[in-house]
Amino acid sequence: MPLFLAGAIAIVLIVVFSYGAYTKFANPFAHHYTLQAVFSNANGLQSGSLVRIAGVNVGKVTSVGNEPGCKSASTTAVTCNAAAVTMQIDPSGLPIHNDATFAIRPRIFLEGNFFVDISPGTPNAPAASDGHIFPIQQGIEPVQLDQVLTGLQANTRENLQTLLQQYGKAVVTGGAAYNRSIQYWLPAYEYSSLVAHDALGIQPHDLSRYIAAQGSAAAAIDHSPTALKSLVTDFNTTAFAFARQQANLRATVSALPRTLSVALPAFRALNAAFPPFERLSRDLVPGVRSTGPTVDASLPFITQLRLLVQPSELRGLTHDLRPTIPALTQLTQESIPLFANQVRPASSCVSNVIHPWTELTVPDSHFDASNGFPARKVYIEGVDYLPGLAGESRVFDANGPYIRVLVGGGTLTYSLSPHLFGQSLAPLSSVQPMLPPNNARPAYNETIPCETQKAITDLSAPSGPPMQPVGGGGTGLPAGLPQLPQLPTLPSLPLPLRRAALARRNKILAERAGVAQENKSAADLMNIIRQSAKANGLKVRVVPGMRK
Repeated sequence: MPLFLAGAIAIVLIVVFSYGAYTKFANPFAHHYTLQAVFSNANGLQSGSLVRIAGVNVGKVTSVGNEPGCKSASTTAVTCNAAAVTMQIDPSGLPIHNDATFAIRPRIFLEGNFFVDISPGTPNAPAASDGHIFPIQQGIEPVQLDQVLTGLQANTRENLQTLLQQYGKAVVTGGAAYNRSIQYWLPAYEYSSLVAHDALGIQPHDLSRYIAAQGSAAAAIDHSPTALKSLVTDFNTTAFAFARQQANLRATVSALPRTLSVALPAFRALNAAFPPFERLSRDLVPGVRSTGPTVDASLPFITQLRLLVQPSELRGLTHDLRPTIPALTQLTQESIPLFANQVRPASSCVSNVIHPWTELTVPDSHFDASNGFPARKVYIEGVDYLPGLAGESRVFDANGPYIRVLVGGGTLTYSLSPHLFGQSLAPLSSVQPMLPPNNARPAYNETIPCETQKAITDLSAPSGPPMQPVGGGGTGLPAGLPQLPQLPTLPSLPLPLRRAALARRNKILAERAGVAQENKSAADLMNIIRQSAKANGLKVRVVPGMRK
């Protein structure tokens, strides 16, 4: 054999045995299962680094490169360090599921080489296909020593010192309260165990589904680090606000046991109310089931209603209503001035002027509750005459209804106004309210709206001097009658005796005046009544034997 051929065969054999020694005689032409995971930072991971599952080598890293679609979440010019790591997985490491996670971990304690630790995922998730790319949310980068040291900056160390100091103060000042809370631990742990047991769920895999859903929620939260940072900042602001209200918060926490002691019976009552509510729900089931037939039965009515409002029907109704639209429009336009210029001022007058006046009372020291005349409001006293008017014609005989008038007279005649007089048995002591000068009426300006007038808030009025009787030289008798002798004046007596003497004097005056004066006054009054009755088509009958 030529030496060249022998040397070539030896070189080939050396290469083959060397490849087999290092690759364990793996087929170089076989297709390998690969996948790719995206990490926020490769942290020194290199091609050839091991890939492990539960501490067992199942592959290696074939390449480490930049993520093509990497974009920084910051608005400033910050470099994106996301890396795409391609791994070759041996058959012993399969299957790997779509919810698998990848963590870069150091091989030794004080940094150095790294490896990729794979959590293959849950069996319920579908298996990842060859070449599958796992997103950055499923990649975990290692925490390096420089990151730990960087996290403990001066301000962080100061905050940590403040935390420890405040924790020490809390232990010193709140130790007694902590000891008092120990008695509540047993029921708290008991109730917590009930909650933990109920958290297992009712059906199989309830808890696993809950944990999976929480994982999805956590992944969604981790998807936006900026928003999570803002949440922490806002939580710090909220905690500061609670710290400022620590006194109120302490009072609230101290009142919490009493609140719970009151709430527990309510919860027990609520729990006891659930069985009747369940029975009510069962009783409502037939009604709910009958809802469908009810809807079916109402469909013909709805169909007829739709036919009623269809365009062909509405055209006739619109044609009938068309002539009323202009009239309604004109009525609306003409009603606006009425309501604006008439109704509104009248309503404002009633609300702001008249109604406050009707709520007032007339103060009178001579007629009050002490002598049987309690104070009453104007709207009550203003209608006292209505019952008399309503019953004036209820008396009748064979000739029809008639009005009975009781005429009273006295020995003193007073002029109240032109063509109006009154008589009294006793002299008037005073006049309230006083008559205006020259009997003039209050000034009335009809050009000023009522609603702008100042509301009357007081009905009190001053008392004036007594009125002087007319006729008979001050004796109260009409002119032409014989004068009566002057009676002596009443002595200064106590008020009850003076009233009795005055009543006796009036009686004597009435007796001395005689029946002639009374008859004349009554005859004049009857003439006036007859004339008024005749003008209104009524008849007047005088009952014999009645003097008044």
